[in-house]
Amino acid sequence: MTIVRCLRTEDADPAIALPAYATDGAAGADIRANLPPETRSEGLVLNPGERVLIPSGLSMQIEPGFEVQLRPRSGLALKQGLTLLNTPGTIDSDYRGPVGVILINLGQKPARIGHGDRIAQMVVAPVTRADIRLADILDDTDRGTGGFGSTGTG
Repeated sequence: MTIVRCLRTEDADPAIALPAYATDGAAGADIRANLPPETRSEGLVLNPGERVLIPSGLSMQIEPGFEVQLRPRSGLALKQGLTLLNTPGTIDSDYRGPVGVILINLGQKPARIGHGDRIAQMVVAPVTRADIRLADILDDTDRGTGGFGSTGTG
């Protein structure tokens, strides 16, 4: 098991739980909104089409050879149309700044984000780096240069 060390940011609310797995079989640990002090009591309202950076109140130290991927929560996506704009968001092992979650409301109604709400999930994943080289020619395949939709419909 790899270790992810979390440090609370300066204005973070220490009452907000660290990322945690909801069940024994969960692949992602839930991350909660740690809103700035001036918006904690009323929360934030995200109108349809609007996006906002939600602070987690955390910085992370991830072991070399791993990354943390931020992913949407399926319940928020289905029920409210909330998702992450850059899915998956990547937190590199050498980044030590505050972790934020870019939420967008793709739903038809305004959505409220409360202080402490579960807003995303983090998945710790191994990183494989490639040796990227310039080539004079690429091997031929049946697909060739066929792009979007070239292998059929659906």
